Amino acid sequence: MTPSPTPDGRRPRGRRGRFAVTTAALTALAALAACSGPPKDAGVSGAELKLSASTPPARGEIDSFTWAVYAEPPTLDYTLAFDYPQNTVLSNVCESLMRWTPGLTLQPGLARQASNPDPTTWVYDLRAGVRFHDGKVMTADDVVYSLGRQRDPKNAAAWAQNFQNVASLRKTGPLQVTVKLKKADSQFPQYMATAAGVVASKSGVEAAGKDYGTSGDLACTGPFKLGTWSKGQSIELERFDGYWGTKAKAKKAVFRVLTDPSARTNAMLSGDVDGGYLIPTESYGRLRDSGLGTLYFGEGLSTVNVNITDMKGPLGDLRVRKALSLALDRSGFVKAGLGGAGTVTSSLTTKAAWAGASEQTRKAAFDALPPAAQDIEKAKALIKEAGATGKTLTVATSSIGQDVSLLATAVQAAGTKIGLKINLKTIAPNAFTALFTDPEAREGIDMFPLTQYNSITDPLDLLQNFKTGAYLNFAGYSDKSYDALVDQATGVYQPQQRMEIETKLQKRAAEQLLWIPVAEWPTAVFLNKRITGAPTTIAYMYYPWAADVGATE
Repeated sequence: MTPSPTPDGRRPRGRRGRFAVTTAALTALAALAACSGPPKDAGVSGAELKLSASTPPARGEIDSFTWAVYAEPPTLDYTLAFDYPQNTVLSNVCESLMRWTPGLTLQPGLARQASNPDPTTWVYDLRAGVRFHDGKVMTADDVVYSLGRQRDPKNAAAWAQNFQNVASLRKTGPLQVTVKLKKADSQFPQYMATAAGVVASKSGVEAAGKDYGTSGDLACTGPFKLGTWSKGQSIELERFDGYWGTKAKAKKAVFRVLTDPSARTNAMLSGDVDGGYLIPTESYGRLRDSGLGTLYFGEGLSTVNVNITDMKGPLGDLRVRKALSLALDRSGFVKAGLGGAGTVTSSLTTKAAWAGASEQTRKAAFDALPPAAQDIEKAKALIKEAGATGKTLTVATSSIGQDVSLLATAVQAAGTKIGLKINLKTIAPNAFTALFTDPEAREGIDMFPLTQYNSITDPLDLLQNFKTGAYLNFAGYSDKSYDALVDQATGVYQPQQRMEIETKLQKRAAEQLLWIPVAEWPTAVFLNKRITGAPTTIAYMYYPWAADVGATE
């Protein structure tokens, strides 16, 4: 997803612009990032950064609450829900066969149970009496249809890759669906808790036709249903009183589209919005010290990276990628770009993603990684050895937040110090998603900031992105031995055995620097004093979190 995803695994369409920075301005920005942090905001320190699983539970119902999102979803069609704005809203309207919990574990969702009678078969027994928002009862036919839309090439589904190993989807009972796989697939059952496993009404989707996801009923089963969508301004969700589970504590949830980071922060400080995820990092200190609410941090399963999108130019030489990695001031970026709320890393995966592994396996996954410390002289030598001195590279940037803009600036500063020429190309926040979905949007771009979040609690979720032809393999990297390791890990259901294979993938991807890892980044959420109950973990991407939000008293 999801992308960021991240932030950014953030991924929509829109106009693109240009932005140039002089050497003097670059030097000033680099010094700011390395020394003082964002202006007028103290940020947070590692000592005070405590991760919590959730916010205090709500004590009562509430008429409505307002939530800030940094961009308007281009669509709420679940097959295209592969980014923060879409999933933050959609997770409360549409539900999946399985459910990702606030603790980042799996539990039954619309399927009351999932069984695996043999390595290539998954049987989903559905809950009885579940109703869609139009009042119709969910059946196995709806499940087969919904998952089938993910596989249909005409839909260009963002989740299609997760269905490549599916041989057939069949109704095997009024409330039973059987999935036959071409070969054992440890990832498929986990993805059934994401937007890949969403179930919508067959008749409802067909009735909406080409307008599905952009207006009207989403034909789903969640605790909220889609209400008024004022394009460019807000999306309203209304409580669904026919919900099969625990009803939402709020009668209405309103998502305000605020593309400017300062506007989002000011809206929270003024009380115009009650809270939000993906808090602008430059506002951590202001919100924490405001006395108007609480800034929480939780497990994010997110790493901040520089995505390599073009290996046909200078970045095709591993020495150039290594040099950029060595020249990056990761500590300065964490202080400025992440407001101090992050941990420097040279790992593409978070430590939390390896929670199911033994201590020995976790050690093996991280001990052999390249250094994260800055080494300008070694980087200069690599650039000279590669004959890349004076070569030009272009980095995409955006005003989404300082986590994006300052990472792009940090890359520019690093490249300049070691003899490269780095141009910045500014892309509007609403258009940043196009980098993930539209190859034309990536033309002329060599790198862009990417916060990649895991959609499941498994390192393979990220590491498989470098398999030949993978969705996020924008640079076209191809290595048959890497592909073979991905296939081997995918076929192993036992977590410990699988993660032993994944340590080899982690090492290989790190050595090749297919993305340049920068930092681990926790999830941030701000709630004013009026509301509570939202989870602090990245589970909000697929868990109906808004149903838990209610009154503090």
